[in-house]
Amino acid sequence: MAVWDDLVGQDRVTETLTAAARDADAYVTAAEAAGAEERAEHRFGTGGRDTAAATGAAAEAKAVAEAEAEADADAQAPAPHTEPPDGDRSTSQMTHAWLFTGPPGSGRSTAARAFAAALQCVSPDRALGAAPGCGFCDGCHTALIGTHADVEVVRTDLLSIGVKETRELVRRAQLSPSGGRWQVIVLEDADRLTEGSGNVLLKAVEEPAPRTVWLLCAPSVEDVLPTIRSRCRHLTLRTPPVEAVADLLMRRDGIEPELAHAAARATQGHIGRARRLATDERARSRRAAVLRLPLRVDDIGGCLKAAQELVDAAAEDAKQVAEEVDTKETEELRAALGAAAGPGGRLPRGTAGVMKDLEKRQKTRGTRTQRDTLDLALTDLTGFYRDVLALQFGSSVAIANTEQRDALERIARGSTPERTLRRIEAILACRRALDRNVAPLLAVEAMTLALRAG
Repeated sequence: MAVWDDLVGQDRVTETLTAAARDADAYVTAAEAAGAEERAEHRFGTGGRDTAAATGAAAEAKAVAEAEAEADADAQAPAPHTEPPDGDRSTSQMTHAWLFTGPPGSGRSTAARAFAAALQCVSPDRALGAAPGCGFCDGCHTALIGTHADVEVVRTDLLSIGVKETRELVRRAQLSPSGGRWQVIVLEDADRLTEGSGNVLLKAVEEPAPRTVWLLCAPSVEDVLPTIRSRCRHLTLRTPPVEAVADLLMRRDGIEPELAHAAARATQGHIGRARRLATDERARSRRAAVLRLPLRVDDIGGCLKAAQELVDAAAEDAKQVAEEVDTKETEELRAALGAAAGPGGRLPRGTAGVMKDLEKRQKTRGTRTQRDTLDLALTDLTGFYRDVLALQFGSSVAIANTEQRDALERIARGSTPERTLRRIEAILACRRALDRNVAPLLAVEAMTLALRAG
């Protein structure tokens, strides 16, 4: 299975990354051959004990260099793979910094991780002309599962990525690969960089180490500082087709065909949400509860009650995540600090500040989790009214929420397209309010009242 198999419906992106991986592989191979020649010549010149071996190695390296020079002369231009990563882009598909953008669920991080694996590929088939990224060799496998020493994948469940974390990434980016072919930094949430951390990152992206590659992921180019995105090669991913997502769920996760198609259709091609919906019964129950909300806003009391229940459900989800993660983190930190045994064991003197920092991070993560859960519910509501609008216009577009067909038709008959559009605008306004740190209950109450007014 090639590393690109989980990159659904992105043929153009896959083609571009495959070509870049070929050039990157050829560049490293040529650099290693040149290094071997230099070492062999040095040993031969100093008359070491392995003179014969050195002579043979030097001759072999020289032959490789001459063959490459002849091929370059035939092409009357420098071969793509002889250009360094930050060299002339007209002759090489490889560059030192990439920016992957696309709508949620399009597979931005999947593309970045697959490319990172292809850059580390050590399959012997490459010598026979096969493209890097076999998916089976040690380089591909460890990069994909997150254990490769030269692939750093950065994701955050906090509100932002701070300067301190970014400086650590920049420090790592200056190191040479410890055993792999490239030093790869995958930043899955580049849109969460603060202005300060973005400025810290700029210098590293602008003047990278010779064999360091930055892979940044963000929803859109506008979410990244202009000075950073101007120094990256930009790839835009599209929303995958529903059929392709359903096929992936069946092939990779063993989901039943009917459930796989229902999940892919309900999430409109969002791979991560489709997988969660297909594998988690609680997620399906929560979504069904959210889609009943439009039928519960007939009066002000119903609006306020629905808003409270929606916010409470998001808070409960955040609490469940906290119970699973925070407790483990706290226990591990207490053990590392040498706290006395038992839940109430005393901490060593001078370590209280460390625990407070952890509690602060956990609180921030809880806030982020609650917002993400609310945002997911609002996305489902937007899809519901999108289906209503399709019915009102008699569109041939497939309905995403087929299980809610009766409710969709009821609301479509009882309102107009103009009112439906205003309701969609109210949902989008709620999402913007949450991004501006408006209290969740106030934002959702305002939205439900606007849904009632239409």
